[in-house]
Amino acid sequence: MKKLLYFFIFLSTILVGAQNSDMSRDSIGKYTQQDFSNMKEQLGITIPNRPGPSGNPADPNAANSDENKVVAYDLPDPLTTSKGTQVSTEEAWWKIRKPEIVAQFETEMYGHVPENIPDISWTVVSEKDTTAGPYPVTETLLIGKVDNSNHPDIEVNIELLIGLPKDTENAVPLVTRFGFISWPFGPPPKESSSYLLSSYEPLWKQQLISQHWGYAILVPTSVQADHGAGLTSGIIGLTNKGKHRSPQDWGVLRAWAWGAERAMDYYETNPKIDSSKIGIEGTSRYGKAALVTIAFDPRFSLGFIGSSGAGGASLLRRNFGEMVENLASSGEYHWFAGNFIKYGSTLTVNDLPVDAHELIALCAPRPVFISVGSPFIEGNWVDGKGMFLAGLHASPVYTLLSKKGMESEEYPVIGQALTSGEVAFRQHAGGHSTGPNWSTWIAWAHKYWTDK
Repeated sequence: MKKLLYFFIFLSTILVGAQNSDMSRDSIGKYTQQDFSNMKEQLGITIPNRPGPSGNPADPNAANSDENKVVAYDLPDPLTTSKGTQVSTEEAWWKIRKPEIVAQFETEMYGHVPENIPDISWTVVSEKDTTAGPYPVTETLLIGKVDNSNHPDIEVNIELLIGLPKDTENAVPLVTRFGFISWPFGPPPKESSSYLLSSYEPLWKQQLISQHWGYAILVPTSVQADHGAGLTSGIIGLTNKGKHRSPQDWGVLRAWAWGAERAMDYYETNPKIDSSKIGIEGTSRYGKAALVTIAFDPRFSLGFIGSSGAGGASLLRRNFGEMVENLASSGEYHWFAGNFIKYGSTLTVNDLPVDAHELIALCAPRPVFISVGSPFIEGNWVDGKGMFLAGLHASPVYTLLSKKGMESEEYPVIGQALTSGEVAFRQHAGGHSTGPNWSTWIAWAHKYWTDK
């Protein structure tokens, strides 16, 4: 009976998602604009936001994609405290500088996670035997129901799918992906069952299972909707009892990261999962969320950050591709704390006390792999070089903590893997996906997850 109940909860979650996707753009836009205006009013901002550049290279206001037009910029030093003191010891990093950077990101960019978040209970909805290519897998579908007894009008049911090698006896490493359980763009791509297709690179699940590792898919929109109209619902709305956010409250990226943290809580209770070897992966906005996740939760041991761009691993102060003005607009502000809107209106990016290299530095000493596609296919919107440079400028923190950062100061050619350090980078020859980098990531991850 309980399984049937949670099946209907799961089904209703899918139907609600479908209804949201069918909701008119005008309706979503209307309520998003109302929330955006409410936040600007709270901040006392009365001037229009500066428009961001266009992602279409043919537009008159196209984003810069010419390295010769990148202007000089100064980055905040991750190893200099707010009082101007140089950080030269590990103790000073952990006790002084890292908490400063965390506080700056929380207040000005990603927002504070509230203290009053209700408990979550995980329930197994279904379990089945399947395959990833030729490899037998046991997949378990779970629903994480958040206690809404203090505000029954809002329900949050987090969808999580876990795939483990069938009949595994030992606890296995696992990679959590921000993504979809039900493929939203037509039939999902199929795995080949053949070992012999030399030109075929298996999909990510098959590659992980072939290493006797597990995979998980966390559906981010089951935690929080991906638009400003949804900020009074989801986990953000539940904790605010349906009211608008305050300027320092968390945005959607931090809420998605919170969802991954609750999945980690579950992993720690499952004897078949090695919770000391959990990776986090995502692409694009989900790449941003993956980086925020590993930066703020030290339990995640490896990151695989795909094409995350501005707001993720790309330097915000670099005028290349997407800019702060795009992020702080009514189309993307919901990813961030309300305070972040200031940097696209009354303030500029140079007023922001942090930048992407410091977000990567918060992951140290844990390894992070930065992935990007070819500019000829993916385009320049995500600024691959800006992500490389952010990793490079985060490297001094890794060095301080007796780890190796980016192995080279020279931006690599397409296909060249910089994987000898804890900050790794590779620009593959494909598009907006981590797909062509999975085998490289797995080989790199073996350095940290293979028992010696």
